[in-house]
Amino acid sequence: MHNDTSFSWLAYTQLLDSALPIGGFSHSFGLETMVQSGRIERAEQLKHYIEAMLFHSWGPVDALAVKAVYRLAPDKRYAELWRIDREQHVQRVAAETRDGVAKMGRRLYQLTRAMYPNLEWEPLTGALQSKECIGTHPLIHGWVSHELQAPLAVAVEGYLYTCTMTCINSGLRLMSLGQTDGQRLLASLLPSIAEAAQQTESLDPLADGYGSVPYAEIAMMRHEGLYSRLFMS
Repeated sequence: MHNDTSFSWLAYTQLLDSALPIGGFSHSFGLETMVQSGRIERAEQLKHYIEAMLFHSWGPVDALAVKAVYRLAPDKRYAELWRIDREQHVQRVAAETRDGVAKMGRRLYQLTRAMYPNLEWEPLTGALQSKECIGTHPLIHGWVSHELQAPLAVAVEGYLYTCTMTCINSGLRLMSLGQTDGQRLLASLLPSIAEAAQQTESLDPLADGYGSVPYAEIAMMRHEGLYSRLFMS
């Protein structure tokens, strides 16, 4: 499955760049609703929200798609891998969120395929074309990370880092926070990212995925009805 090159930290780090043009800048995934309603107004509240998402959604749901690539793709268990991607997709309650995560995944696929045409893209390409899988953001992140030979622990932490960073960047646009506040918040959340990643080590992607962020999901569903909004979701 892999190409012949060894793991390049710099190549993988490019996937974590906040400027990576995969559409994260356009999505708040419910945060905009919470800010408009006054539920989140300060950096401390945003930190609590991100930690809830790390431990009850991004970690035990999305990160398991990353892990699934490492567990299933080497044994060519692609049908199970595509099933995880589809099941996670339909379990996202808000239509905007489902669409947003899928769009980011497709854009990441297109971008990284242009960046690294010599990586092994089959059978992912065929599954996307036949719609056997959705190609959501976590699955594509896992596929590219695996092809770049990033260790699994690095790939999971990296994915959770991108989710955290995207949320903070949304907060900077929605709240009275400066760039220094955002970087301070990100630094304070690094231990939580590591802990959330560590908790996925004992989880089976085929059996153990779970999510429990009902208020956030309600906010995601309510977003499309806001009177004014900056974000697509």
